[in-house]
Amino acid sequence: MKRLKFKEGYMLTIISGVGLLLLTLAGFSLFSLKMPKGQAAMSGMANAAIATFLVEAVHRYITGDLLSLSFFQELGTTAGSLGGVAAAITVPISMGANPVFAVVAGVAVGGYGILPGFIAGYLVGLVAPVIEQKLPEGLNMIAGALIIAPFARMIALLVNPVVNSTLVRIGQTISAAADQSPLVMGLLLGGIMKMICTSPLSSMALTAMLGLDGLAMGIASIACVGGSFTNGLIFSRLKLGDKSNVIAVMLEPLTQANIITANPIPIFCSNFVGGGLAGMAAAAFGIINNAPGTASPIPGLLAPFAFNSPVKVVCALALGIAGGCIAGYLGSAIFKRRFTKPETAPFPKDAVLE
Repeated sequence: MKRLKFKEGYMLTIISGVGLLLLTLAGFSLFSLKMPKGQAAMSGMANAAIATFLVEAVHRYITGDLLSLSFFQELGTTAGSLGGVAAAITVPISMGANPVFAVVAGVAVGGYGILPGFIAGYLVGLVAPVIEQKLPEGLNMIAGALIIAPFARMIALLVNPVVNSTLVRIGQTISAAADQSPLVMGLLLGGIMKMICTSPLSSMALTAMLGLDGLAMGIASIACVGGSFTNGLIFSRLKLGDKSNVIAVMLEPLTQANIITANPIPIFCSNFVGGGLAGMAAAAFGIINNAPGTASPIPGLLAPFAFNSPVKVVCALALGIAGGCIAGYLGSAIFKRRFTKPETAPFPKDAVLE
């Protein structure tokens, strides 16, 4: 009876973790694809995660702690504390808002986390252009700044309790599931995260919004690194472009979105397997990552060194890359049909530009 109850609790934890991740992903997708300037806002969120969490992970924990350099420790700590400020600045700028208004919003939300900063920044990105157009020229900059500052601060104040009770709790549930069922969650979380990393969505923005850390974030980061080799082999062996396309998709999949969306089945199926195998490698070595938002090939390669012994990270990366390569070879062998890079129609020589 006790064993049965344990198995039921074990499965419930896994189902809860994966279910909440998929539910969040669905909402994330709807926001990105349906909300005004949603994808631009998510791009700004990812930029904020790089500017703060990645800088903190590398300079505070690697350059600072390992080399005992207090300057870099202070630098990393300061950068990590400014996630909300960075998001409130980069999100409106990505949406095309006046940079001055974006900086005003960032300064106004000082002291709040990256999620309240993101929401405040998104709303400022929608409101700022209207304010700039409606107010008389010459007064719009000064009056706009005075209006946007309290507006952004009020938004952050109102959403902070909601954020802490929803998205952050979802992230904690996913992290708990990874801790209780590391290998299973390594496969599922790693596979899903690598698919998100390759899709037009942003795995960095999603993991930052959820505040993922610990083993769950370690799985996500190693999965993105190992899965990048899956993408490289799929592109190379199925001839989805030239060498520059192969390198680009390994470093940043979004740069090859036109090819990915034209060939989703071989790419995403292989990505799930490659990311899942790499995620299991991270789980097997107990790789933790306390820098949320670093689920991308380059940040995912660097950040784990800040929180684990170098030997463990190198072993996990080697095994994860091997898993990614296996998935790439298997995927290219299964999908033998030759997929080609989308090409634009040739420009007529006798065309006249008007």
